[in-house]
Amino acid sequence: MKSATPASGQDGTDDFVILGKISGVYGLRGWVKVYAETRERTDILAFDRWYLRRADGWQAVKVIEGRAQAKGVIAQLEGVGHCDQARALIGTDIAVRRADLPPAEPGTYYWDDLVGLKVVNLEGVEFGTVSHLFETGGANDVVVVQGERERLIPYTKDAVKSVDLKARVMRVDWDAEF
Repeated sequence: MKSATPASGQDGTDDFVILGKISGVYGLRGWVKVYAETRERTDILAFDRWYLRRADGWQAVKVIEGRAQAKGVIAQLEGVGHCDQARALIGTDIAVRRADLPPAEPGTYYWDDLVGLKVVNLEGVEFGTVSHLFETGGANDVVVVQGERERLIPYTKDAVKSVDLKARVMRVDWDAEF
């Protein structure tokens, strides 16, 4: 499972990891369409409680039912029984509590944990920080590093040599000129 968007910051959301967003309405009975940022789109349905980012903070909501639908996911949420109520949620971030995530396998990381890490190559040149990651649909995912310029580094064992979450550093085998 991955999260491309961190949910931590000044608004006290360090306990949450964003897994998706409500992207539309499905039907007339309040079901919502969900854009999931999880590795498998239906992984977001493994959680029976979501937290929706509202103007006044995070709101817990129970997931009554959900399933894959076309290229996305649809879900029925407790307290949302009409399409107008669902429409009001479009664009709302969906998060879960970090403590509810299963532990990452050894040597693997949630993308959310990598965002903000300082990126340094093997020669000690600092490139900047991890802005986000994305899937290419090909052989590997890509780490986007923002610094004096943007760098796209493949997220492979050949390129990413180590990740130290405590020191907040990712070491890469990447030429500073590239």
